[in-house]
Parts: sequence; structure tokens; C-alpha cells
Amino acid sequence: MSETTIKAQQLSEKQSEFMQLTAEIMEIRKRGEKPLAFIRTYGCQQNVADSEKIKGMLAQSGFDFTDSPDDADFILFNTCAVREHAEDRVFGNVGALKNLKRRHPQILIALCGCMMEEEHVANRIYNSFPFVGLVFGTHSLHHFPELLYRSLVDGKRVFERGNDDKMIYEGIPVRRDGTFKGWLPIMYGCNNFCTYCIVPYVRGRERSREKDVILSEAREMIQGGFKDITLLGQNVNSYGKTLENPVTFAELIREIDAIDGDYWLRFMTSHPKDCSKELIDAIAGGTHISKHLHLPFQSGSDRILKAMNRYYDRKKYLETIRYAKERIDGVSLTSDIIVGFPGETYEDFKQTLSLIREVEFTSLFTFIFSPRKGTPAEKYDDPIPAEEKSKWFQELLDVQEEIAAKRCSAMVGQTERVLIESVKEKTGELNARTGGNIIVELEGSPDLVGTFQNAKITQARNWILKGTL
Repeated sequence: MSETTIKAQQLSEKQSEFMQLTAEIMEIRKRGEKPLAFIRTYGCQQNVADSEKIKGMLAQSGFDFTDSPDDADFILFNTCAVREHAEDRVFGNVGALKNLKRRHPQILIALCGCMMEEEHVANRIYNSFPFVGLVFGTHSLHHFPELLYRSLVDGKRVFERGNDDKMIYEGIPVRRDGTFKGWLPIMYGCNNFCTYCIVPYVRGRERSREKDVILSEAREMIQGGFKDITLLGQNVNSYGKTLENPVTFAELIREIDAIDGDYWLRFMTSHPKDCSKELIDAIAGGTHISKHLHLPFQSGSDRILKAMNRYYDRKKYLETIRYAKERIDGVSLTSDIIVGFPGETYEDFKQTLSLIREVEFTSLFTFIFSPRKGTPAEKYDDPIPAEEKSKWFQELLDVQEEIAAKRCSAMVGQTERVLIESVKEKTGELNARTGGNIIVELEGSPDLVGTFQNAKITQARNWILKGTL
């Protein structure tokens, strides 16, 4: 057993004491029959996974949960720093809590997550939002119970950020949001330092969880009935490099795939520079591994890729894609794109369009460049006006819509295995998803939610398919 795991277990015992003490305090402070917590999560799936840990610790601290901040004794926003829009939403929604705090002074309002690791954000919260009583960053999650206890007992504001000890902490209780779709973090942090990205500064350096711990958690999820499990990491392809006994990501997913059960195994996010043939072969030969590869290329221009510090070029990316198409039957390819990176010209942008046309992605996550304070790209000269970038962005969407419509139309008449995920409120239709991560709308009983079914595709609507059971 590694030194990291032993330390985590010792800390977990200490935090359990704070959970018990908090439960005793909240029995006195609660406004209703039971202490209630309201958690709002912004950003990526890693934040969702972190919130599930926070909920796990809160549950052991005596809390139940509510969907309404008006009913809560404890309100927490888990924040995202990747885009400016997400930060603006947080400030607006926190400001809206001021009147609630005035009406119920005993409510504790807290902020955590990536934004809180940015010094200028933490300072703004401290100076402009005095009713926020607890602030902690991504590196303090493992002793959240202690921070919560301190803020309740002392009645003083608690701010903690920037204490990255480069450890991984196991033994934290988890209260999962779903019963059949779940997130399984395999590593934390990032070593890539793309010039536009704040993640390495707010999440720290890469740290991989021990393989046996991941396998144990995967077995627990599968035995617990989870049908769709997504492995999480900022760059899952570099998993295992920080372990005492290094393991490749391909080796890890092969071992998880060997676990008996009826489930799909997904992962995100992959970095093109580390996407190996070994990994593609593992996907191709897998029993449970989804035939879906999300591989962000960001730009089709080598000049812009170099400015982004992405460590690959267009040729290498396309070679990886060609190999994936050769080896993985019916592979579904998705990607991320940034439009209007500082210094990008329309000629650069046209290279992005040509790459999209060549690959024919199933779908794309597209963004107009948003400068992040503290990253190198924040200081880059950016002469192209926002209006022009918006025109490029729309052009990109139009191209991808044509491709998606063509791909979806080609699926009409096929039978796909789908996971029924939810019921649409307005129509009562079922929302399902294919192994390739394409949404299918179906008529059927709500009792089917959480089950695998076979669906015949009857109609294509650009991004969404229609089908019958």
C-alpha cells in the first residue's frame, strides 16, 4: 500500500470526528425537522464527482438535501474557472443569496472549486460578498468536514486555498447523484499547460489513483447496478505515470473491462499527444468499452496549435484518427474546438473547417476563445474583433450541422443498443443514448429508465435520432 493511501486513511479517521461533531451542532441549528443542504455544481464532470464527495461528507454530518436554497441550512456552490461566462454566473447567483442570508442569518453560505483557487476571485468574494462564510479550493476537499466545523463553531469566515500537497486522498464518502450513470475519477490535475487553460493552476499537477483502488470502486459500482461508468481525468491518457509502479491507461481500462457485468465503460478527456495505438486497440477489443473517442483537437492550424502549446500537429492528429477508424468498428468521434484564439486568422480557421470535413465528427463542443486571468494567452495580441469571431463560429456550426445530419441519416433503419436515461417532461418521451453517445428519443414506459434496450432508428434530426423500441 502506498504512502499516499496510508496518509489518506489516517486523515479520513480525523475527518470522521468532525462530521460527528457537525451533526451534533446542526441538530441545534437546523430550521426544519432535519438539517438540509443545497449544492449547485458548475462546470465539468470532475466538479460533479467532487460534489458527490461533498454530499457524502455532508450526509455523514447529519444533512439531508434539498433542491431549493430557500429551505437550506447550508448552501454551497462548486465553481468552474474554465470560462468567463461560468464565473459571471457564479457571482450573479451568489449575489442573489444576500436577501436570503438577511432573512435567515443562521444559514451558512459556502463556495468551493476551481474559481476559489484563483487569488483575484477569492479576494473579490472576501471583499464584496461578506455574507459568504466558507471558501475553500480544490486542494482542500479532503478536510472539508474540519473547515465546515470551524466555520460553524467560531462564527468567523473561513478561507482556505492554495495548499496543494500533491497527494491523493482516498476513503472520502461518496453520495452519488445517479443510480445507473456514474463518474469514477482515476487521476487529478494536469501537466500540459496549454496556454489558454487555467486547469493546471487551479487543479495542480497530475496525480494518479492506485489501480487496485480504481478497480475496487469500479466493481462496487457495477455490482451496485451502474450501467454507464465514465472514467475521469484532465488527461486520462497519461494515467499511471506518477505511480510507484507505472500503469498505462490502456492496461487500466482492459482490467476494468474484464469485470463481469452489463455496463458501458467510457472515459474523458483524452489528449491527442498521448492517445496511443495501444489505447485504440484496447477500445477495439473491449467488451464493455464504448466505441466512442472524445479527442479534442482545438484547431486545425499547426501555427495555432503551437501557440496553444498542444504538443501535436495536424498530421499526427489525423494519423491517430485514421488508426481509430481502421481499428474500431463504427467508432463515434467527438472533439472540442476553440474559435478565435489570439492571432488566429481566417486562413487558420479554414484549416479547422477542412479538418472537420475530413474527420466527420459525430458532434463537437465549440467555444469562442475566452481569456483566463493568469494564463499566457491572456496577454497575447488579439486583433480580430468579437463580431468577426462570431461569424466564424456560426460558419463552423453550419458545417458541423451538415456533417451530423449526414451521419445521423445514415443510421436510419439500423438497430442500436441504447441506455434509457430519462423521461422528457413536456412530451413523456424517453431520452436514450447509444454507445456512441448519440441521443435517441423513443416512445415507451418510464419504468424502462436505467435499462438497456434495443431501438430501431426511424428518423434523423441533425443531432438527435428518433426511434422505436
